[in-house]
Amino acid sequence: MKKIITFIWIGLYLMACNNPVTSPEKINELPAIYPDYIGVTVPVGIAPMNFNYLGDYECLDVNVVGSKSGKIHLNDDKISFPDSEWKKLLQDNVGDSIVFTLSVQKKNKWIQYRSFSMYVSSYPIDYGLVYRRIAPGYEVYSKMGIYERDLSTFNERALVENTMVPGMCVNCHSFNKTNSNQMSLHIRGAHGATLMQIEGERELLNTKTDSTLSACVYPYWHPSGKYIAYSVNNTRQSFHAVKDERVEVLDLESDVLVYHPSTHQVLLSPLLKKKEVFETFPVFSPDGNKLYFCAAKQMPIPEKYKEIRYSLCSIDFDKEKGTFGNRIDTLIDAEKMKKSISFPRPSYDGKYIMFTLSDYGNFSIWHKEADLWLLNLQDGSLRTIHEVNSDNTESFHNWSSNSHWFVFSSRREDGLYTRLYLACINKEGKVSKPFLLPQKNPMNYYDKLLYSYNVPEFTNSPVKIEPRKLEREIVSNKRVQVEVRK
Repeated sequence: MKKIITFIWIGLYLMACNNPVTSPEKINELPAIYPDYIGVTVPVGIAPMNFNYLGDYECLDVNVVGSKSGKIHLNDDKISFPDSEWKKLLQDNVGDSIVFTLSVQKKNKWIQYRSFSMYVSSYPIDYGLVYRRIAPGYEVYSKMGIYERDLSTFNERALVENTMVPGMCVNCHSFNKTNSNQMSLHIRGAHGATLMQIEGERELLNTKTDSTLSACVYPYWHPSGKYIAYSVNNTRQSFHAVKDERVEVLDLESDVLVYHPSTHQVLLSPLLKKKEVFETFPVFSPDGNKLYFCAAKQMPIPEKYKEIRYSLCSIDFDKEKGTFGNRIDTLIDAEKMKKSISFPRPSYDGKYIMFTLSDYGNFSIWHKEADLWLLNLQDGSLRTIHEVNSDNTESFHNWSSNSHWFVFSSRREDGLYTRLYLACINKEGKVSKPFLLPQKNPMNYYDKLLYSYNVPEFTNSPVKIEPRKLEREIVSNKRVQVEVRK
């Protein structure tokens, strides 16, 4: 009997939330919604941009009308767009807008808010994102993993999780210009290794040598796929005593090198392993002729850690011979700015370098003042990306393959959890309002998610990996030893 009553109650509730909008009171206000998708620019293939209304209500009604053609109408207790209808509406309105009109029933009275738009960009976006999810404290590994998200749906799958092997940590994943068939991944712990997967062939490497500080981390592929730049670091984790400054990773030493997968050789330059300089975060230019990196003068740590500021530098690289230039050029002098640069990421079209700017050091993910900046490589101009920055941390970022979309991590919601945002940059360099990575029920999803997103990378297709087979390879401890080229 109780079950029957429950079903009747649910049925009445659903029927009560299937009421047509009649004589609504129109107000000249935009609705309070989560996430804030009002006025954003979206790619044509993006998953449905479902959102939640922030406030009390009995029923929701939304009309979405394409500026060119098409419409979607929902009258329900939640706003969840049917996938096929959503995709068709976006496709029919590429290069124009779709307009949302939200009405809310409160106390049997309908209120209609001012309409708002989303612009449907003509720039396509890549297949998906690969990222790490980890507890926000970083003091212990807890549960973590590398995950892949299909951007056209809400589907997410685990590629590697640390539950596969006890005590394992996975990080520093990288793909060559979004090519999922060229991947590097660092594994720490008792079964540590650098995973290298190129066109279906996988190796587990020991990248520590007698001539280098550590195993290779912070990877970045040469556009040819023939080389990978890494840094090697002697690091220490430190914890602040003040509330707004939580965790630092201190570089006691750091150098930059290049790895040549076909010969298993490490390529070194004396200019990139100076004892008196910290060198880190290497990235190749889109033409492969330069290696950019961050460099700072060595100072006593921890006494003068807050005086360590990283400049953006470069050195020539001969992609045929695998050799380095004979001088270091400084593109942005950190001392002159009294700021510090981390995570440089060149756009693949050669126009920009995006980077994170903070007050000091290079572990900017816990720096509340950290913002995204853009260096224009064509005219040398420099600007903060005010369109996407917030009052809290903006940190790691990456470009899509066509250089018209970028993903970045931000703590803007609560100062604790890092979430992923996407934004568009057009051919004139104008940046759109960012939007939070869509979820089927965003409020429920993000409210319950107890992990931070970390190191997002675009991919052009699903990553081909067999977790059980990889698990056996990791625990086997079979490793290929890399060597320094003489």
